[in-house]
Amino acid sequence: MRYLPLTPADRGDMLSAIGASSIEALFADVPSAALLDGPIESLPGHASEMAVERHMARLAGQNTAAGEAPFFLGAGAYRHHVPASVDHLIQRGEFLTAYTPYQPEIAQGTLQMLFEFQTQVARLYGCDIANASMYDGSTAAWEAVAMARRITKRGKALLSPGLHPHYAGNIKTMAKFTGDQIVYDAPSLSADAGEDALIAQIDGETSCVMVQYPDILGRLPDLAKIAEAAHAQGALLVAVVTEPVALGAIRSPGELGADIVVGEGQSIGVGLQFGGPYLGLFACRSEHVRHMPGRLCGETVDASGKRGFVLTLSTREQHIRREKATSNICTNSGLCALAFSIHMTLLGGTGLAALAAENHRLACLAADKLAELPGVSVLNDSFFNEFCLVLPTDARALVRDLALDGVLAGVSLGRLYPGEEGLANGLLVAVTETTSEDDIDALVTAIREKLA
Repeated sequence: MRYLPLTPADRGDMLSAIGASSIEALFADVPSAALLDGPIESLPGHASEMAVERHMARLAGQNTAAGEAPFFLGAGAYRHHVPASVDHLIQRGEFLTAYTPYQPEIAQGTLQMLFEFQTQVARLYGCDIANASMYDGSTAAWEAVAMARRITKRGKALLSPGLHPHYAGNIKTMAKFTGDQIVYDAPSLSADAGEDALIAQIDGETSCVMVQYPDILGRLPDLAKIAEAAHAQGALLVAVVTEPVALGAIRSPGELGADIVVGEGQSIGVGLQFGGPYLGLFACRSEHVRHMPGRLCGETVDASGKRGFVLTLSTREQHIRREKATSNICTNSGLCALAFSIHMTLLGGTGLAALAAENHRLACLAADKLAELPGVSVLNDSFFNEFCLVLPTDARALVRDLALDGVLAGVSLGRLYPGEEGLANGLLVAVTETTSEDDIDALVTAIREKLA
């Protein structure tokens, strides 16, 4: 039976207190097309456990797993090899069931792990300090905009056209509640990352300029040039990194002048997992640490002078007055952060550089072979492990046809930017160390046959 602890009078009192006329009014912002007007007729009212298991198994059998076909999907979520030891260690009971370390005296292992994780992220991003993770990359991106507002006392965020459209969409959604002005346009199919056009839009009202690095089309924008222009106007540069493995081969954003660096940590230690849970990374310069959202773990000594770890600078709404909080995020992606930290420890600096080099080698091999196809060109002058193909036809149809033939060819720009016809022929192709040379040949052959 359903558990309904509130009486109709209780619910009425609560609705009255918040000024809502009915429970339905709480869903006023949800489009009517997305609301159900009754039970889903295609679902049975009830079924046995075995019948449900058989049905779900049949549905699952229709999926194509990443390892079952040549795989070139990317656009913010990348398939990398995760050593078996990562899963083995995160499955240990003391990690798998660990929760918020409110009592440091009994949570030293969790706190130390998070402290080491913060150190790794700060070094990877080239920043002074990092927090103990956030929900995912897009959440971290919005938090960076909110942080820039607190620091600069300005309310206009300039997003590069090269920023992932899903990140931009999340930022726009959240900005409705803060009043921030968000300036963002779709990119063009050009090898130019558009630094000059972006810089021309920076003014005295700009709180931050947000630039993805590498960007959604795989291009490498000149962060140092943008940082100089932003700082001249009193604005901050926020760099977004959706593929952290790239930082094993290219200079870190902090080194190039970024004030805040955020991104997605999924590539290191965390599988694709049908889109989540993922891992938001967040780092900044030390002078901005008190404006940084989320949890921060610090190192100290106990009464006996022994090394110990604690939560520090906990400017979250559950610790201080709500209006003084930097964020309403009340936890971190602890288990995913642990997976990231273990994988990064296994790699080390040398291993990360070698992994990045192999990613780049295979991506260059794929780009060279694909560029030889009639009517196909590679947009990027430079890239890491992801590049944009310009096809003579709509990429969406090609991707669907190749998927039916057992080749997951990439992500069409038409899917990411519906309604932007100028991008319809663009195809993002991601190549990682898990891609074999046979996979590359299969993709080339498949595209050649479809375009013939």
